Amino acid sequence: MSSQAPSNHQDDFKLKDTSPQLGERWPHGGVRGGGGWISSDRVTSTYDLVEQMYYLYVRVVKARDLPTNPVTGSCDPYVEVKLGNYKGKTQHFEKKTNPEWNQVFAFSKEKIQSSVLEVFVREREMVARDDYLGKVVFDMNEVPTRVPPDSPLAPQWYRLEDRRGERKVKGEIMVAVWMGTQADEAFPEAWHSDAATVHGEGVYSVRSKVYVSPKLWYLRVNVIEAQDIESQDKSQLPQVFLKAQVGNQILKTKTCPTRTPNPFWNEDLIFVVAEPFEEQLVLTVENKVSPSKDELVGRTSLPLNIFERRLDHRAVHSRWFNLEKFGFGVLEGDRRQELKFSTRVHLRACLEGAYHVLDESTMYISDQRPTARQLWKQPIGILEVGILSAQGLLPMKTKDGRGTSDAYCVAKYGQKWVRTRTIVDSFNPKWNEQYTWEVYDPCTVITLGVFDNCHLGGNEKPASGGGPGKDSRIGKVRIRLSTLETDRIYTNAYPLLVLQPSGMKKMGELQLAVRFTCLSLANMIYLYGHPLLPKMHYLHPFTVNQLDSLRYQAMNIVAVRLGRAEPPLRKEVVEYMLDVDSHMWSMRRSKANFFRIVSLFSGVISMSKWLGEVCHWKNPITSILVHVLLFILICYPELILPTIFLYMFLIGIWNYRYRSRHPPHMDTKLSWAEAVHPDELDEEFDTFPTSKSQEIVRMRYDRLRSVAGRIQTVVGDMATQGERFQALLSWRDPRATSLFIVFCLIAAVVLYVTPFKIVVLVSGLYLLRHPRFRSKMPSVPSNFFRRLPARADSML
Repeated sequence: MSSQAPSNHQDDFKLKDTSPQLGERWPHGGVRGGGGWISSDRVTSTYDLVEQMYYLYVRVVKARDLPTNPVTGSCDPYVEVKLGNYKGKTQHFEKKTNPEWNQVFAFSKEKIQSSVLEVFVREREMVARDDYLGKVVFDMNEVPTRVPPDSPLAPQWYRLEDRRGERKVKGEIMVAVWMGTQADEAFPEAWHSDAATVHGEGVYSVRSKVYVSPKLWYLRVNVIEAQDIESQDKSQLPQVFLKAQVGNQILKTKTCPTRTPNPFWNEDLIFVVAEPFEEQLVLTVENKVSPSKDELVGRTSLPLNIFERRLDHRAVHSRWFNLEKFGFGVLEGDRRQELKFSTRVHLRACLEGAYHVLDESTMYISDQRPTARQLWKQPIGILEVGILSAQGLLPMKTKDGRGTSDAYCVAKYGQKWVRTRTIVDSFNPKWNEQYTWEVYDPCTVITLGVFDNCHLGGNEKPASGGGPGKDSRIGKVRIRLSTLETDRIYTNAYPLLVLQPSGMKKMGELQLAVRFTCLSLANMIYLYGHPLLPKMHYLHPFTVNQLDSLRYQAMNIVAVRLGRAEPPLRKEVVEYMLDVDSHMWSMRRSKANFFRIVSLFSGVISMSKWLGEVCHWKNPITSILVHVLLFILICYPELILPTIFLYMFLIGIWNYRYRSRHPPHMDTKLSWAEAVHPDELDEEFDTFPTSKSQEIVRMRYDRLRSVAGRIQTVVGDMATQGERFQALLSWRDPRATSLFIVFCLIAAVVLYVTPFKIVVLVSGLYLLRHPRFRSKMPSVPSNFFRRLPARADSML
C-alpha cells in the first residue's frame, strides 16, 4: 500500500475523462434532435454541451381585489411560494390591493420532495405575525412542461382559498407554473431555491452574468517643446520638465539639460485610457529650482475626446496648448487668486487604434485584435464551453461552526467575461451553463477560475485564502485553443490546484465540455504565417519596461470598471484571472524554467551521446551503417537536405500515434510545485515590498546571492570562451596568433588544391575512427584553445 500511495497521489493531479449526458432531452426520455423518438438533422440546441437540469418555475405576476385589514383599512400584501421545506417571498407593497410583482421562482427538480405547490398571499403586519389572505394549491403531477423554443406559458387568474381549501375567499392572483430547464428565459433572473438562505444585497451576487471589458486605448503624448517659460526668480533661467497625468497614471519627461525659457524634449509618454473617457490629460510644467524643490510654472487640463484617433503609423498634426497659472493680483493688498497666462506647450497627441492594449500576459493572451473595430478581421471559429460542475471542493469558510463553500466559476476569453451563478453551501456544485465566444486567432488561451463567494451577507468566516471581504481562490484552468481538434467535444475533469504558503493543494475538480468549431480552415491556416499582434507592435514597438507598466495600468482599469458592474466582478478575481503577479520573483519558478531549458537540450545531449557511442564503436553494426551513410552523402551531396526534411517528416508521422488526446493542464511536476521548500513558498507569497522580519530577509538575500553567484560564474565562463575566440587573431598572445595564422595559410592552400568531397570524407573518417586509434588525452586543437588568453585576467 505504501508503494502505491505516490502513484495514486500523482494520478490525482492529472486530467480525467468524463462521460456526462450532454444535450437537451425530452422530459420523459429520448435525446432531443436525434436518437430519440424525434430525429432531426439540424443542430440540437444552444445547450448541447451541458447536462440538462429541470426546474419548477413559478411566475407570480400580480393580484387584484385583495381584502383590506379591518383595523388599518389598508393592505400591505406579499406572496410566499412554498414547496416542501423551500420558501420564497416577493417584496411587499404598502397600501395596495392590486399589487404587481412579476417575479419568478425556480425550484430544482432534484430537491423536490413535495407533491404540492402552495402559493400564499399574506399581509405584512408590523406587530403580530403575518396575516393570511389566501392561497392557491397546485398538484405537481399536473404541472405542464415547457420545452424551448415554445413561447412563454401564459399566466392565469386563480381565486384565493381559505386555509383548509374548502371555500373561496376574496381576491385573485395571476400565476404561471411550468416545468422547464436552464435554457428557459426566466432562469437567469429567477429566485433560486439553491440560494434560499441568501438575503439582502447578497441576492444580486449569486446570479450568472456576462461582462464586457472596457474598450482600452493607448494614449500617445509626444511632448515636443514649450515656449515663454517664466521663473519666479528672474535672476536665473528656468530648468524645467513636464509632468502628465491621466487618472492615477503619472509620467514625466526628462529635465531639460540646459537652462532656457524655450525647452525642447521630443519625448513620448504612453498612457492607457478606457472608453467612455472619464479622466482628463493634466499637463504641468515645473521648474527644478533645487534637487529637492520644484516650482509650478503652469498647468492645463485637456479632455481626451479632442485627440485624433490614429489607425496606422502616419504622423498626426501637432498643436499648441496654452498653460494657465494661478498668481496673485497686481495690487499689494489684493490677495484674491487671478487667472494669469503663463506659457504654452507644443504637443503631438493621439489615441492609438492600431495597437492591441495588453491587459494580460502574452504567454496566456486571449485576444490580439487592435482597439479600432474597423481593423478587425472576420472570426475564424466559434468556441463553446459548457461549465458543468465541480467535484470534491474543500471547505473555504466556516458558517455556524461547520465548513462550507459557495462556489462560482468565471471564464475569460477576449473582451467577454462570464460568471456562473453561485451554488450555495455545496461541495459538488452543478452549474450546467453554456457560453459561446467568437475566435479570431487559434493561438489564444481561455482561462477559467473557480472562486468562493464571500459576499452573501451571512456570518461566514474565511478558512484560508481570501481573507475578510475577498472572494477566495479555489483554482484555475487554462486551455490553449490551438491544442484542440476542431469539431470535437472534449469532456474532462480538470484538477483545481492552488499553491499556498503551506504547499500545493488540490481544491477539487472542474468538469468542462469544450468544443472548437472552425468556420474557415483557409483563414486559420493563413493566420499561422502572420504575427500574433497587430503590425504597429512591430513597426513602432514599445520597450519591455513600457509594456510591463502599461499592462499593469490596463489591468487596474479593467478591474475598476468590472468592479462597478452589478454584481461586481471584484478586483481579486480580475487580478487572479489576468495573472497580475506572474512577473514577481519566485525561486520555484526559476527552478522550473531552468529545468525547462535543460529538457530542451536533452535531445541534443542524447544525440551527442549517440554520436559518441558511434565514434567509440560501442555497436559496430551502427558505426558501419553510419560510415556507409557518410559515403553516400559525400558522393551525392544533393541528398543531404532532402534526407533531413524526410527524416523530420517521418518523425512527425511516427509521433502522431502518440499525440496527446487531452488538452494540456496544470502540470505540478513541470511547475516544480511538489518538491518546493516551504521557505521558498513563503518568499513567493511575500508582499512587495517585503513584510518579513530582518533576519528572514537577510537569510533570503544571502540565498539569492549564492544563486546569483553560480549564474555569475556560468556567464563568466561563457564570456571566457568567446574572448578566447577573439584572441585567435587579436595578438594578445603573439605566439598563439602566429601559430594560428600560419595554420590558416597552410589550410587555405591545402583546401584549395584538395576537392571538398575528399576533405569531408577524411574529416568524417577521422571523427569516426576506431578506439584503437584514439588517445585518452585531449586533442591538439582543444589544448591550443584552452591556452588562449581571456579578459578575465583584467577583472578586479
